[in-house]
Amino acid sequence: MSLTIKVPPVGESITEVTLSSWIKKDGDQVKMDEVIAELESDKATFELTAEKAGILKTVAKEGDTLPIGAVVANIEENGAAPVTKESAPAAQPQPKVVANAPAPAPAEATPVSSAPASSAGGSLEVKVPTVGESITEVTLSRWIKKDGDTVAMDEAIAELESDKATFELTAEKAGVLKIIAKEGDTLPIGAVVCTIEGAGATKAAEPAAAVNNAAPANNGKEVSYASGTPSPAAAKILAEKGLDTKGVTGTGVAGRITKEDALLAEKISENPQVSKEAQQATVTTPKPAISSSKPAAPAETSGARTDRREKMSSLRKTVAKRLVAVKNETAMLTTFNEVDMSPIMEIRSKYKDKFKEKHGVGLGFMSFFTKAVCEALKDWPAVGARIEGEEVVYSNFADISIAVSAPKGLVVPVIRNAESMSLAEIEKAVAALAVKARENKLTIEEMTGGTFTITNGGVFGSMLSTPILNSPQSAILGMHNIIERPVAVNGQVVIRPMMYLALSYDHRIVDGRESVSFLVRVKQLLEDPARLLLGV
Repeated sequence: MSLTIKVPPVGESITEVTLSSWIKKDGDQVKMDEVIAELESDKATFELTAEKAGILKTVAKEGDTLPIGAVVANIEENGAAPVTKESAPAAQPQPKVVANAPAPAPAEATPVSSAPASSAGGSLEVKVPTVGESITEVTLSRWIKKDGDTVAMDEAIAELESDKATFELTAEKAGVLKIIAKEGDTLPIGAVVCTIEGAGATKAAEPAAAVNNAAPANNGKEVSYASGTPSPAAAKILAEKGLDTKGVTGTGVAGRITKEDALLAEKISENPQVSKEAQQATVTTPKPAISSSKPAAPAETSGARTDRREKMSSLRKTVAKRLVAVKNETAMLTTFNEVDMSPIMEIRSKYKDKFKEKHGVGLGFMSFFTKAVCEALKDWPAVGARIEGEEVVYSNFADISIAVSAPKGLVVPVIRNAESMSLAEIEKAVAALAVKARENKLTIEEMTGGTFTITNGGVFGSMLSTPILNSPQSAILGMHNIIERPVAVNGQVVIRPMMYLALSYDHRIVDGRESVSFLVRVKQLLEDPARLLLGV
């Protein structure tokens, strides 16, 4: 008996996730509640667990974008042996190809086929699948296979693109592809994209020949429909170089052609006299190849010129869309000031050891800035307000968002009710959130909400910048590098550790007087930290 594992609901606003990695492999024995894969949304990373013990049968591939409720894998009961080609029903025989095995006689080659028996005749319509509750139409961005090509079952034939993600359209049976829709067409859900005709007698001998040719490359492993099928990245490389998949050996799962295989094929096509082992080294460290049949190219003096392409993560795509939306939908301006950090640095130098001994956490700058912002928001509440429809929402609390650089991108966890916290409590909260961000363990609740954001580009050496708003918030404070500069104090030129501050704000609800006054108030509190303790 089989149990279907689907993408679970991971948040009210999340409609799709990306399968970032399989922790367990197809055919592995898994235990109940054991982690089998990692799912990534635009806000956080989640672990997918096995709902019962058994044998894992993967359905989705790494990098796939899946809507909530989509099937990810199946788990077979322990008692049921995994289905192999030897144990498959007699109606759909699958040959087992062994390296160096003698080729079958011509009379026996005709019945051998890697396609199911149902593909021998008839036509199957391939339609635009349902890809999410809020998606009503998609764009056919490109055809991976061409009209008239012979395709295998589950082979990627086209790419569909919605306003949220890109999806692969796969063949639902083996046969000959007949294209209906064109590249660039906008198609509603359920529209017919193409048809797959049953492979006729003229095509029957091709799979057998392909099986025989593939035998030496598979080292005794069984041939599946994935054998010889390029991944999207590999298909792009092969198409650009005009290379055929027939001469490429797939080293991926079930013989699939990977990006590395395509790069190796490109190198071999440029210099067929060099062995594959030597060419494999050039994939890792590319060098210009000189073909014996072509004139020698001029020597390159600047080394190899290569490009590397990576698919954007869901987090990166969502962040990009939101940043563009903020620029287009808000009247964002930035005002600047500078602050003398001497008083805070003196306090840290004098009390940091005792502070850490008592509270178990270091005394940093973030707690001072957070307290200063909370006090300034009391005087200028519009800076912490937000627009909802035709209303302006004011909060009588300060939930401060702290921008943190995580391995998979920028995240902004929130410190709740920061206005009522001490310096030590703020430092502990910042440290805990930073650790969770680095380990990709932040929850959605820890990253939603917030009335004001603080970002510190100074830790990376930034001297001055204009931070972009964290929608729907109306303001963000940018901290920068501390630089010793000559300044005038009481008519004398002295050297002081100075920091530039930048306040970006939405001019629709925050006026110039309020933004400048807010930033001046933050400057005063930082240059006289005693006022933070006294509340004056």
